[in-house]
Amino acid sequence: MSFETPDLMAEARRQIEICNACRYCEGFCAVFPAMTRDKAFSDGMLSHLANLCHNCRGCSYSCQYVPPHEFDLNVPAALANVRQDSWERHVKPAAFAKAFHAHGVAIMGLMVLLIAGFFMAAKSGGEGGFYAVFSHNTLVALFLPAFLLPLFLVALGLRSYWRETGGSRIRLSDLKGAFASVAKMKNLAGGHGEGCNFEKEDRYSQGRRFAHQAVMYGFLLCFAATSVATLMHYLLAMPAPYGLFSAPKLLGIPGGLLMVLGGVEMIRLKLKADPSLGAARVWGGEMAFVVLLVLVSATGLALYAATGTALVTALLALHLGTVMTLFLLLPYSKMVHGFFRLSALIIEEQKKRGA
Repeated sequence: MSFETPDLMAEARRQIEICNACRYCEGFCAVFPAMTRDKAFSDGMLSHLANLCHNCRGCSYSCQYVPPHEFDLNVPAALANVRQDSWERHVKPAAFAKAFHAHGVAIMGLMVLLIAGFFMAAKSGGEGGFYAVFSHNTLVALFLPAFLLPLFLVALGLRSYWRETGGSRIRLSDLKGAFASVAKMKNLAGGHGEGCNFEKEDRYSQGRRFAHQAVMYGFLLCFAATSVATLMHYLLAMPAPYGLFSAPKLLGIPGGLLMVLGGVEMIRLKLKADPSLGAARVWGGEMAFVVLLVLVSATGLALYAATGTALVTALLALHLGTVMTLFLLLPYSKMVHGFFRLSALIIEEQKKRGA
């Protein structure tokens, strides 16, 4: 079936109503228990279900109503399209997200090259450590707004999404349940715990779950490394570069390796998976985002390996280019899905307790 329809909600509503009548997949991921609470589905409820969906595709491979049946169900694709639409509607301007997903690789590559070129032209010193090439104050002045402004736009989008989907005052128990699901990637294990069908069709696999865990925990380790380095710089007057057994390196090197390994596996799995069971129009943008994650971590590792050599300046400029591109694209790439998915999991905890 074609999803080039102006009314994605109507198609998703039709499919979810059929699922709600059938309920064969009732024990599957978080979408199906949430679905059974209602008989009618508002646009907000459909957005909530879509952001609970992890696109594991188990429901499709188990469904008796997929093509060639006349019901023509493709729930993973229907929810993927609504999910993408929810991000684009709530995070402004939507045109940026649509442009990125239509021309993701080109936009990402051009941004990295332009920003890296800017840093090469703006270098303030010679070879050596980070701050011999670019002054600390220059990096802070450039990266702080590039990080905070996208976060501000995401926050505005989340506020709009929260209102549409019926979110209420957050309790500690809501956060506990939501973060427990995130930490274990619970919904990528399916309702049965055997994994999802993303890359092996009618066979279960934990591969996608493990790849996502590697990227998530790798990213958190890298973020922790940056945070520790910031504290060391400002509180202890210990600027970079740091030795192999320093806290930033003990956190950052494993984090970078996890991001590379997880990202490469995500690319491999995405190339194997059936694109018709997702939001087909954004496939290129999603792939570009995963490639960017790998580039951020790989250039960071290469930069550390090149410490003290003539390659530092070029590698530092390239690494900074990838990092700033990741920040600037945050509201419009699939990076934003983490914020919306966490919000959906918090709201689901509230709905389960009848808030």
